[in-house]
Amino acid sequence: MRKIPPLSAVRVFEAAARHCNFTRAGEELGMTQAAVSYQIRLIEDRLRTKLFLRHKGHLSLTEVGKAIAPLVSGAFDSLERAFSSALAEDNQTLTINTTPSFAAHWLAPRIGRFQILEPQLAVRLRSDQHYVDFAAEDVDVVIRNGSGNWPGLSAHFLMAVYIQPFASPDFIARYGPIESPTDLAALPRLSPDDEWWRFWFTSIGTANTDEAAGAGLRFDSQAMDATAAMAGHGIAILDRGMWRTDIEAGRLVPVGTYALAETGYWLAYPEYRRQSIKVRAFRNWLEGEVALSADDRYDK
Repeated sequence: MRKIPPLSAVRVFEAAARHCNFTRAGEELGMTQAAVSYQIRLIEDRLRTKLFLRHKGHLSLTEVGKAIAPLVSGAFDSLERAFSSALAEDNQTLTINTTPSFAAHWLAPRIGRFQILEPQLAVRLRSDQHYVDFAAEDVDVVIRNGSGNWPGLSAHFLMAVYIQPFASPDFIARYGPIESPTDLAALPRLSPDDEWWRFWFTSIGTANTDEAAGAGLRFDSQAMDATAAMAGHGIAILDRGMWRTDIEAGRLVPVGTYALAETGYWLAYPEYRRQSIKVRAFRNWLEGEVALSADDRYDK
């Protein structure tokens, strides 16, 4: 354990030693003269010696005070440099966390435009499905699919999610025309217990098909569902806005109508980062990109 007086008292001593004036030290630190005197006495009692000589109208440092004042001041200079360096590094790096599907199919093709606008920033894009603990992880913002109701976080709605079943051309050729939800329900579905399946069947007014949910391939991301669908292994329920390129290329073919999901994509970050320059810059850019892409996300 370090044998030093309370840091708050040391801070007061450093200011008082620079000014040789308790009133001016108090003004700098937002304290009264009496509070400054009290903090100085705490250190003097700890050291069992005087640090200041009190004369009529002015103060001066004792020999002990003169000996330790530059060392204390140098220590605070080192602390200031350390925290300034950390702040500068934090301001120079923006770390974004989002889902693999959103990262690969929406954000990654566009993020270069943000880098051009903010060349001083190092942008790190991380993609996974885990819940981000902002207090423990080096992440500035997240983009997630959900309701936007996350306590302690500022959340900005980005875009709606339109879900739709898709299969490969080979799959459709193998199983024949899929003309109704009943036809679809009888065929292999990927991640059949995904809540999007239940929501989709309900939205089109079809009876619950949970009896078929016990079998089938299960994946933990849209990216794997889509890859398996394009390989002909089953029908996937996907956010059609994330797979526009594959739809237009014919690798994914819709086998039913689309439905508006209950959730959407949101940008979220801790409340205390709301005024962060880099977060504000990314939020403004992202909202602009969403507005530009709104007209071509879906063929309704």
